[in-house]
Amino acid sequence: MTYDVAAVRSHFPALEEGAAHFDGPGGTQSPRVVGEAVARMLGSAVANRGIVTRAERRAEDAVTQCRSALGDLLGTDPQGVVFGRSMTDLTYDVARMLAKTWAPGDEVVVTRLDHDANVRPWVQAAEAVGALPRFADFDPTTGELVPDDIAAHLSDRTRLVAVTAASNLIGTMPDIAAITRLVHERTDALVYVDGVHYTAHHTVDRIASGADFWACSPYKFLGPHCGVVAADPALLTTLRPDKLLPATDAVPERFELGTLPYELMAGTTAAIDFLAGLSGVSAGSRRDRLVAAYAELDKHERMLRDRLEPTVRDLPGVQVYSNATHRTPTLLLTVAGWDSQDVRGELAARWINAPAGNFYALECSRHLGLGDAGGLRIGLAPYTDENDIDRLLTALRELLLT
Repeated sequence: MTYDVAAVRSHFPALEEGAAHFDGPGGTQSPRVVGEAVARMLGSAVANRGIVTRAERRAEDAVTQCRSALGDLLGTDPQGVVFGRSMTDLTYDVARMLAKTWAPGDEVVVTRLDHDANVRPWVQAAEAVGALPRFADFDPTTGELVPDDIAAHLSDRTRLVAVTAASNLIGTMPDIAAITRLVHERTDALVYVDGVHYTAHHTVDRIASGADFWACSPYKFLGPHCGVVAADPALLTTLRPDKLLPATDAVPERFELGTLPYELMAGTTAAIDFLAGLSGVSAGSRRDRLVAAYAELDKHERMLRDRLEPTVRDLPGVQVYSNATHRTPTLLLTVAGWDSQDVRGELAARWINAPAGNFYALECSRHLGLGDAGGLRIGLAPYTDENDIDRLLTALRELLLT
């Protein structure tokens, strides 16, 4: 099939404002069905989860349907899906739990390619118990992080490796399966994968990837603002969170403190169902339709990147830092003689949303030689079309060639 981006765009009320959105890596716009699902849940009778009243059953259904949808999206057992306020919040929770099992002299490996949400929680948890953080570098010229970069820091004291599936700053997609295989062959360490940026662009199969934990954020793939961590339920049973005495000890509920946000869970389910519909195929399981949809989305985003990237690289004074062979449709760039925030402002005046900064990938920005300032980030999303690309290129030419 041909990806019908015009049809896709018709589902996004936010696009009616007229802006061209290249800010998806920081959070995508949501289709109408997501807002309707959230509103419908908030406007319905809802109680704490149960099976007695209609209100209780409605809450129960919202939770079980969301876990099922996320299981299909992530290629994982729904009973190992933990829902939370944000990926950052959940990662801190997991880090504190795992740190209870670490001893002084144990080691955790983090990378300079990662968003700080997959760096600082592990560094701080390690330091709190006397464990040692080890930083794996990436090649700042190519943007590549290869398994050997991780291997150089493994030892018999390694307890955890935290690595991104895709850099939110420069788009690099390390070979996660190769990394997890290496770690598991050489150590008893767990691997915690930040899949926030990756999940927005490519099919996820947590089990096949070898990741012990896969973290993501629904608001990066058209859903509401919340976070998710997926793991094997058997692994989760070994973790002991601090919780209230009467709270259930069942997995995954033992990690979800307080009443769940049923409206956000309903919105997440709606977002995943919308993504599954991008394939244009109605037959097959939701998982099958998601795999087909991501294949079509990848073709669409590659076509747009091919239209955008060569021209951007040829603009005078532009340096592009997204150079890895395998990467998401994300470009980080700087312009000689321009502050990236000023470029952002000029684009915003033309109704083009392309933000600038380090986007919390602080170690990555510094390793690239950009300090804390970062650069201008251009990210593509399911609703990006050729007109958006042409508007951006025209604006950049006007700024840099006049």
